[in-house]
Amino acid sequence: MNNKILLIILAIFLAPVAVYLKKGVGKDLLINIVLCFLFYIPAVIHALIVVTK
Repeated sequence: MNNKILLIILAIFLAPVAVYLKKGVGKDLLINIVLCFLFYIPAVIHALIVVTK
């Protein structure tokens, strides 16, 4: 439970890092990095979905 709260906080401030810690290098990380370059809010939403799944 503590780890999940930390990942949620990390997803808000550093979205790609949170996705990397949850899923590793892969499709989800690439999607999040692209979203982060386009706009930051969609990257945060995607990171929260990945972390809470």
